[in-house]
Amino acid sequence: MAQQDETLARAARRRDEQGLSYAGAVTPQEAYAILQANPRAKLIDVRTRAEIDWVGRPDVPPEQYALVEWNRYPGGVRNPEFLAELRAAAPADAPALLLCRSAARSKAAASAAAEAGFTQVYDILEGFEGDRDAAGHRKQVGGWCFHQLPWIGA
Repeated sequence: MAQQDETLARAARRRDEQGLSYAGAVTPQEAYAILQANPRAKLIDVRTRAEIDWVGRPDVPPEQYALVEWNRYPGGVRNPEFLAELRAAAPADAPALLLCRSAARSKAAASAAAEAGFTQVYDILEGFEGDRDAAGHRKQVGGWCFHQLPWIGA
């Protein structure tokens, strides 16, 4: 747990440096290390079900993974049940690590969660696929997949 404490302290420093409203931000590697060290930690995937089906998802134990869509597919309409679903999926006394494609939606979701009283919500920097490279491809610049963390393809 000492390593997790150090990681969460780095996440809090990022929060302070970047003026984030939520607990902090972790790299994909740090998120994976937290999940391995703390069986109560939860990876909350805020992408759409379609993205999971078409692109894949992190390969973490089922009890440590939940899909809680920030937006709905099709149409990209905000999920009105997001906070209720997050409450049902994320333990209040353990880190909830939010992941999306490139860390844009997860930041917004983490902010909304913090406003609703969640105190242990962290954004996973770079997301699952990372930003696009010069040719417009993902998984080449950053993200869970780029860092060769375990994932299940579509």
